[in-house]
Amino acid sequence: MNIVADESIDRQIVDRLRSEGHQVLFIAELYPGISDGEVLARSREHEALLLTADRDFGELVFRQHLLHAGVFPSVWPACIRTPKAALVAAQIHAHASELCNGFAVLSDRALRLRRQRS
Repeated sequence: MNIVADESIDRQIVDRLRSEGHQVLFIAELYPGISDGEVLARSREHEALLLTADRDFGELVFRQHLLHAGVFPSVWPACIRTPKAALVAAQIHAHASELCNGFAVLSDRALRLRRQRS
């Protein structure tokens, strides 16, 4: 799967996804400091799922109606027990087809998925 990892994503998550064969463009490595709109545009250009820990992408997708190829925000409470990298990798593996063009929010309790309307 093609993935764009926002700067807010831990390096361990990027490394784990790459080790599992995913093509991951890491914004912190290639385009540090670009705006959220530019990050969303990069993910769309690469037809890639956008992985982020930034809640602002909901505003861009739902209020500004910006196009995307899938957005996957992760919300992490301080007390999470499962390693983040393992949790994200497992959810991507289990729900890859649903994540494309959808908007999914991952927390320590559940994955909530909203599919994009045609």
